[in-house]
Amino acid sequence: MIDFVLIFVNSKQTCYLQITGKYGMASSDDSRSANICHSFTFYSDGASLARPTQATSDAHAGEEKKQRGIQSVEVGARLLAALAARREPLALSVLAEAAELSTAQAHTYLVSLTRLGLVKRDALTGNYEPGPLSLRLGLLNLEHQPAYLAAAPRVAALALATGMSVAVSVAGPQGPTVVRYERGGHPLHVNLHVGTVMSLSATATGRVFRAFDDETRVAAMRAHQAEAAADAPDMAARIDETRARGIERAVDAPSPGVSSMSVPVFDGARRLQLALTAIGPTGLCDVAWDGPLARALRDAARDISGLLS
Repeated sequence: MIDFVLIFVNSKQTCYLQITGKYGMASSDDSRSANICHSFTFYSDGASLARPTQATSDAHAGEEKKQRGIQSVEVGARLLAALAARREPLALSVLAEAAELSTAQAHTYLVSLTRLGLVKRDALTGNYEPGPLSLRLGLLNLEHQPAYLAAAPRVAALALATGMSVAVSVAGPQGPTVVRYERGGHPLHVNLHVGTVMSLSATATGRVFRAFDDETRVAAMRAHQAEAAADAPDMAARIDETRARGIERAVDAPSPGVSSMSVPVFDGARRLQLALTAIGPTGLCDVAWDGPLARALRDAARDISGLLS
């Protein structure tokens, strides 16, 4: 006698197991039925007689199962996505429309997001913008980008070799934003730190972005800076000179007693990725176009760009 196991694909189907010269059948009422069918080999006197194909209760085996999530978290993320897409502080009504919510619903979510630090609300305008936790998450993501990873060790070496403080800046919604700051050997009487937004006109860093970054992105950053409509008469010519030299400097500006030099860093497609800026006391910061500091900056920028090609 040949023994076999009766197995069911589901409660409404009968599973047939064909064995040489015999068929086995059972209904869903059989006490030995099961909802999941496994692969079995049946033996008679040590000889393999049949290996039925594996069946499962999932008629779409191999398809990725949709995982359960928390809908309220996903709705809140739509508000964050709207802020990220617009890259500017937004009113409640604008955010609600972008997230396809009523203003009452959007306000409720924004209260929680504000408590978490993911958004913050301007006390004067009432508009919402990314909060400190969002900024920290953004910096964490940035730290894993190729340009940042390539620049980080060279920034530390540059500060050590020159004695100047060195800042790495990338394009942000409000303007060029410091994302890494390596302190040099000379104290600076200026409040510069990660998160500082550089003036597009009054700083060497800002003028590097104006000379080499995408025009659309520069225009968007300028729109968020109060000085946007007050360019000096010679600013266009100065930007052209920066573009021609490939380096920019600022002497006693924007803070008296502090000078700087800044260079662009490009990727293999000649797209601006970041700016390297050396900053130091005016009496100690050599800002000659072909001086040791300028050469050190150019060398560092070239090394970083080489890793991004």
